[in-house]
Parts: sequence; C-alpha cells; structure tokens
Amino acid sequence: MHANQDEEVQVTATTTPLDTLHDDRLLPAQPEERAIARELFAATRALPIVSMHGHVDAGMLADNRPFGDPASLLVIPDHYLVRMLISQGVPHDALGVPRRDGQPVETDAREIWRAFASRWKLFRGTPTRIWMEHVLEEVLGVTSRLSADNADETFDAISARLAEPGFRPLALLDSLNIEILATTDAADDPLASHARLAADGYGERVVPTFRPDAVVNLDRPDWLANVRAMGERAGVDIVNYATYIEAIESRRAAFVAAGARATDHGHLYAETTPLSPTQADRILQGALAGKVDTASARTFAGHMLTEMARMSCEDGLAMQLHPGVLRDYDARVFAERGPDVGYDIPVPIDHARALRPLLNLYGHDPRLTLVLFTVDEDVFGRELAPLAGVYPAVRLGAPWWFLDTPDAMRRFRDTVTDTAGFYNTAGFVDDTRAFLSIPARHDVARRIDAGHLAHLVAEHRLSLEEAAETAVDLAYEIPRAVYPALNR
Repeated sequence: MHANQDEEVQVTATTTPLDTLHDDRLLPAQPEERAIARELFAATRALPIVSMHGHVDAGMLADNRPFGDPASLLVIPDHYLVRMLISQGVPHDALGVPRRDGQPVETDAREIWRAFASRWKLFRGTPTRIWMEHVLEEVLGVTSRLSADNADETFDAISARLAEPGFRPLALLDSLNIEILATTDAADDPLASHARLAADGYGERVVPTFRPDAVVNLDRPDWLANVRAMGERAGVDIVNYATYIEAIESRRAAFVAAGARATDHGHLYAETTPLSPTQADRILQGALAGKVDTASARTFAGHMLTEMARMSCEDGLAMQLHPGVLRDYDARVFAERGPDVGYDIPVPIDHARALRPLLNLYGHDPRLTLVLFTVDEDVFGRELAPLAGVYPAVRLGAPWWFLDTPDAMRRFRDTVTDTAGFYNTAGFVDDTRAFLSIPARHDVARRIDAGHLAHLVAEHRLSLEEAAETAVDLAYEIPRAVYPALNR
C-alpha cells in the first residue's frame, strides 16, 4: 500500500501509515523530470538483482532454515542500524550484540525489537530508514510506521511472516528476484556451504568471493593463526614467501572452482609499491617468527595488492578494492565485541599516487578488472573518475558504506559521469549483511539513476531511448559484464 502524499494522513498511535513509502519516492521533484524518471524506472524496476558484493552468510543459505525472529534478522547484524542506536546511548548489550567473553547480553528478541522500534525517529533522513521501510512494507507486509506503541504488534506480524514456507532463505532468492548473490569468504574458508548449495542446484546462483585481508595484514593479532589455517586448507607448509604465494594461489583456484567471480580487499591504504621476492621473503619470515613492525606490515600489504592484481590477470577474478576505512576504531569495543559493530571510520588516502605502481604494471592489461571504491566523495571526482576514464582495467565502484545514500548517489553521478561516463562504472554494489535489504538497496539505486538520466533527457542531452538503455545497463548489464562467470 502506498499513501498518496497529497492526501491528509490520519495519525493513530498504532497504525501510522508509511506515508513516506510513496511510489515516486526519490524521483525528481520537478514535474517534467519526474514524469520521465517514472518511465525510466519502469524499465528497470523488475529487472533481476545482480548482487556481487555482500556479506550474507553462505551457511545460512545452505541450511535454509526459517529465520529466527525480527531482532536477529533485522537489528543485531545491521551495523548501520546499531551504530545509530549506540550514538543515542543504547548499549550494545541491550541490542543483543554478542560479547567475546561470553558475558550475558539481552536475549529477549522482543525487548531488542522494542529498543529499536521505540527510537524509529532517530532514522529520519537516513538511508537506513529508506531501506527498512522498503523491507517492512514490500517484503514483510508491515504497513504501519514503527513506534513504541506498536512494537509488539509489528514484532508478532513479522514473526508470523517469517514462519511461512515462502520465507526460507532459498525461496527468498526467487521472491526477491535475486539472480546471483556473491558472499564474502576468508582465504581459509573450506567453502563447504557453497558445496552444499551447488549440490542443491545453486552453484551458479550463490557464489563465493575471495577475501584475503586476514592473511596479508601481518600485524593483525590473528595473522599467524590465519596463515596456518590457510596453509592447512591449501595443503601447503608455509615456511617462506614462495610457499605463502603458493598457498594463496591454491586457495584462489579453489574459489574459482567453486564459482567465485571476484576478490575483495579492505586495506586501510591503497598503496601498491611492489617488493622484490627477497624483500618480501625477509618481511614474511620475520612475521612467521613473530617479529613484524607496523611499517613493514604496511609495506607488505601494499605489495600484496599488486601481487593480487597479477593473480587476477592469471585467474580472471575481478579485483575489488575498498580502502580508506580505519576499522575497529574503538579498542575497548573491539576487545569486547569484535569487528563489524559500528566502529569503522573513514580516513583520507591518496589513491592516485598509491595506485600508480599497480596501474603502471597492469592498468592496460585486458585480463584485469579493478573495481575501486571510496568513502571519500572528493576522491571520486579528483582521482578515481580520471583513473577510470583512461585505464581500461579500472572501473568505479558504486557509492559505498557512508556514501550509499540518495544524495551521495546523485552527487556520484554528477561528479564522475563527465570524466568516466557511465560505462566505466561497475553497477550497484549493495554491500549488506541484511539479506532482506538487498532489494531495497537496489531499488534506491535504480530510482536515483532514473532521476539522473531523466535530468539529461529533460536537458536534451540524451534521448529517452538512450536513457532507457543506459538505465537497464546500469542496473543489470554492466555488473554482469564486470563480474563475468569464469570457465570452470
């Protein structure tokens, strides 16, 4: 149900309509452009979703069990949502976020949902509200705005919906129109869940993504354990740089065999200065012996980005780079809760100089696709768009994380299209752990692109036919081309 914004809405305590979920939401306000945008959005609205970078648990999909409750599905794993509540004084314990030491946290899902629903107004103007409203109404059938008064009512309605057979994870791949879903998996992952999915006929539809961060950042406290686990998984005794590279290449081959189409790298910096094998071996040997300093670890990680580009040229995996985020900013919270609980903060980095060594080596290699992301809007226009506008290997990733908001998406198109065009971008990347929010995020991106293209049509810079073709390409064809299936 969509309330007409021109009609007066009757407000009640428990059934306040979702009057912001208008069918024209996020389309241009100017009447002429809005009419064009409606037509363009209609061309993309029902297209299948190509979700090539996310953090949905492959084990959850393989198990295909009913979801537990609204809190564990929609609140606890969503760091966008959690961080807002934390900023307003709601403790992690009250939201059920687990502690590493096993100390008790809130386990009553209804109480966690109440803590969220009673603070719904905190999300006004944020993308979290847009996504959640889409999930509530379009996916779960909840047509009332959340509040303290209706928290129990909406909890019960959602719980009943989640118990329906059609809400099993694999059934949702169909009902949510997800054509392909890429998970993100550690270098030592056995890929057993993906094997189970393949055995059930989902091997081409749910694919892994190789994420080696835990084995290339030598100063991580768990680095040595992760490297040993990777070596055991690869069947390689890692005793030096040569065997280390052998193990990584073996694991990449296993990922390709399991259907992977990409790698993913979340380095703090984008440095890519290569080392000689002797230099790399010296640093790695020190790390294996428990002796590594921050500067050496940073140098080695940068070298490994260039090595990963070399490997991508050889095995065909698209390479995604997500730098510029200082992760686990709060040491106490990280010690108590671990990663991904809302304390990752953007920092500025110099992409142009940092990426130069890699691009000088591989930027013109037709075998490499390097998808670059940033959380620094200035970088899109100043550095990344010019790089994508000249290097055949480079594609611009979508506005990501702190930038995946409607206004930032509009600024992205305005900023990069002049220099890089549309076809040097990589389509939309939802980057979510919240499974049900995948269609909501793609819906937002398609609406924003329809509005941008409508503006170009209204200014007679594109024909309506060209704009419609471009809208379809951005939503569907471009990501399929950037992340192609590899020969197995």
